[in-house]
Amino acid sequence: MVRRGSRRLVGGLRVRLVVTFVLVALVSAVTATVLAYRDARTAVLQRTQNTTVNDVRERVAAVAAGFDLPPDQRSLSRFAAKVSEGLGARIVVARHQDLSAVSDAYADTEGRITAELRAAVRSGDGARFQRVQWRGDPYLVVGTPVSYADGDRRTSGLEVFVITDLRAERDDTAALLDSVRTGTVPVVVLAALLALLAAGTVLRPVRKLGRATRELAAGDLGSRVAVRGHDELADLARTFNETADALQASDAELRAQEAKARRFVADVSHELRTPLAAMTMVATVLEEDADQLPPDAAHAARTVGAETARLSRLVEDLMEISRFDAGAARLNAAPTDLADTVRASLALRGWTDRVTVELREDVRAVVDRRRVDVIVANLVGNALRHGVPPVTVTLAAPGGDRVTLEVADHGPGLPPEARERVFDRFYKADAARTRTTAVETEGPGEREHPGEREGFGQAGEGFGQAGFGQGSGLGMAIAWENARLHGGTIEVGRGPAGGGAVFTLTLPLRRPEEEGEDA
Repeated sequence: MVRRGSRRLVGGLRVRLVVTFVLVALVSAVTATVLAYRDARTAVLQRTQNTTVNDVRERVAAVAAGFDLPPDQRSLSRFAAKVSEGLGARIVVARHQDLSAVSDAYADTEGRITAELRAAVRSGDGARFQRVQWRGDPYLVVGTPVSYADGDRRTSGLEVFVITDLRAERDDTAALLDSVRTGTVPVVVLAALLALLAAGTVLRPVRKLGRATRELAAGDLGSRVAVRGHDELADLARTFNETADALQASDAELRAQEAKARRFVADVSHELRTPLAAMTMVATVLEEDADQLPPDAAHAARTVGAETARLSRLVEDLMEISRFDAGAARLNAAPTDLADTVRASLALRGWTDRVTVELREDVRAVVDRRRVDVIVANLVGNALRHGVPPVTVTLAAPGGDRVTLEVADHGPGLPPEARERVFDRFYKADAARTRTTAVETEGPGEREHPGEREGFGQAGEGFGQAGFGQGSGLGMAIAWENARLHGGTIEVGRGPAGGGAVFTLTLPLRRPEEEGEDA
């Protein structure tokens, strides 16, 4: 998941960088297009406008010099035609009081000469012009009054309007806009290519750093990244390498300390076995003769025997835990009838009459019989010691690839904090960790000794070992390690309606024909 997330991160950065480049290029291109179009359109219209105004002034002045006032309709029409001849394809409208003449008899001029322009021309302040839209096309209309040439600048009442078609100018500016718009596409494409190149340059160190981070998270503490340059990415790579160096040094130190601790526990446990064997023999002899001793001496003999057995079992537990920690624990797997294994474990410890069993008979799997016995002894023993009868052991195969062994009691159950830590080493549900006085109770296959009721201890380690565990706090941890060694788990919960504790062992159902694969 980390790897795919990192890839999505890099891909997201690349996409955002490309999109940013493209947006900047697009905004720049659109802005340049709008400005260029506006300036070009203004320049074209301004040039056409100035040229038309100057041409109208000069032509009207030239034609009006030989024109007699007041005109009649025919002379006014000749005047409009002569003005039009010098202005090309422009339409000329001449007005004098109630008379009006048009150079093109078929042209509709009423919609193109506005009342505002007529009023401005009639005021006699010189040439005026106006751009209008008529039937969707642009036109430039220039109007000028004709004044007398006697020096007083009085208007003669003759008004001339020239209509110029601006469709050519509109097409020219539209063509310019199209060319600029067409040029925007390669600009955007080029920006995207540059963005991809920049993204590769920027994100390549990020990808390398992400790869090194994933390798470091996977346990390769020697993973490093090459530092190139002096920018922020180089500083980040340098910081990563320094962090990895510190982590590798700390890991090496912790591993060395852990190895020393495991070796110390194993050495101490090994060294204690010989004196404990001698002490066990002496304690056994004393217990056998306890009935012939005075009451206080008998009590002391039995206490010494119980505590010696407890200490011996604790040493064995520590050695077993050290084997798990060192990775030296191995499965001696063989085809096993799990129902027979459970019954044998209960019978060996004298629990057959105290436990209700519901065992599926056709369940055979490749397991280590001794280690399964350890798990059963711990789960059932703790249920008998700390729960309330009846204790039920159920063997089932709910799926085709797994088998479950459920041990349930009807006691008060475990509080949530105890369920979370019940498989921790040396954890005991009894916070006070009190120890009882020596009490000996002979029963069918069981004997209570000092400390038997301390929290969750081991209920007998090793096939062939009878009796309850002596509260070392390692039994459930060893059971969990044995389950894990088989590729299984142990889960703890509450029974129906919240009553009692339920421990569920789940093992992979490796059938006898699969023995050669993993055994």
